[in-house]
Amino acid sequence: MRGVWGDFMAYGRLEAAMRERLGRECLYVPSCRLGLYVALRHWCPPGGRVLMSPVNDDVIFFVVLAAGLRPVQAPLDPRDGSIDPAAVPAALWPTLSAVLTTNLYGNPDPAPELASRCALLGIPLIEDAAHAIGSEVGGRKVGTFGQASVFSLSKHTAAKAGGFLTVADPGLREALAKARDALLAPRAPGAELAYWARPYAEAAVRGLRLAPAAWAVLRMLGQQEREDIRMALRPEELGHAVSVAPNLAAFHSWARVDMHDYRATPGRGRLARIGRRLGRLDGVLDAHRAGTERLLATEWARPGAGPAQPLFRVPLLVEDRDAARAALARARITVGYLYDPPLDDYAGAAFTDPSPAPAPGRWFARHALPVDPLKAARTVEVLRAAGVRPARGGPAGG
Repeated sequence: MRGVWGDFMAYGRLEAAMRERLGRECLYVPSCRLGLYVALRHWCPPGGRVLMSPVNDDVIFFVVLAAGLRPVQAPLDPRDGSIDPAAVPAALWPTLSAVLTTNLYGNPDPAPELASRCALLGIPLIEDAAHAIGSEVGGRKVGTFGQASVFSLSKHTAAKAGGFLTVADPGLREALAKARDALLAPRAPGAELAYWARPYAEAAVRGLRLAPAAWAVLRMLGQQEREDIRMALRPEELGHAVSVAPNLAAFHSWARVDMHDYRATPGRGRLARIGRRLGRLDGVLDAHRAGTERLLATEWARPGAGPAQPLFRVPLLVEDRDAARAALARARITVGYLYDPPLDDYAGAAFTDPSPAPAPGRWFARHALPVDPLKAARTVEVLRAAGVRPARGGPAGG
């Protein structure tokens, strides 16, 4: 079987490996963001309202808008940035068309409670598990609670491409595959060369301490377009795009940021590399879990964190996030995956319903320092040498 995906067996093996891991139907997609768009279009009517976390990647926010939906920002637990269902006003739940979890940095959202509420309301729970490929809630894997979930292979596997859309109902596979295929774009000339060259180019310029050159290489490869934590909103253009949604093409300039080939058909070499990375996932998860345990034992960890998950990043809560980030930068430790300000402050009421209780999300976004657990030892050493202090108090004083 050949077609737009080229070698069926290559991505079929990837799907089989993920299916075995999760116990549910899996559909390979070139990116998590494309998989999420397919899911939102399938389960949510245009004009619907989606409860989501305000501490999230802005790309995801734009994907929700592209699907013709109205983002509704949820109140958060300030300890880990997860959705706080108890703080959602009772009157808000019946107005929703879906709930979208984030599982920020791998810390699970309260999926069992959210799944129960969605079932009572007759709306879908869609799980964004991009950071949470190895996380669990109550002994059950994140990504197995909702009608659909999306995973990224750019995170724990460091494959720099690919993901999965997983579904509870395997009978939906054919319809979702058709929707995916209709959105695919041909690979740009040189795309596979850029994909293979990227890790070597990054390593070379960083090894030479050429930080500006490193950023230039990333921009050249379509992997870095932000001048700040959030990308430019461009409200006038965004308003026009919203007026014609659902329409992924209208949001392409936002949806493609940091990943220009997010909807491109994969090459066989890329699929083979992704397969090798996925095959080593369990060892990577073990290493992430060990680093997480070390970081959770520090003075900056949230209290009562419980058993360590194999977190993609560990959000340490520090008094001065920017000073801590600068100290790590001097030690050549890059801190990424910052989501500050929260999406309701970033986008405003023109494009999203603000959180009914914004203070916890703001406090978490300001104080969370996402640390790579694979660099735990060196990070702890640098933070202590710099005199970085834990965050005090909470959102009431934040």
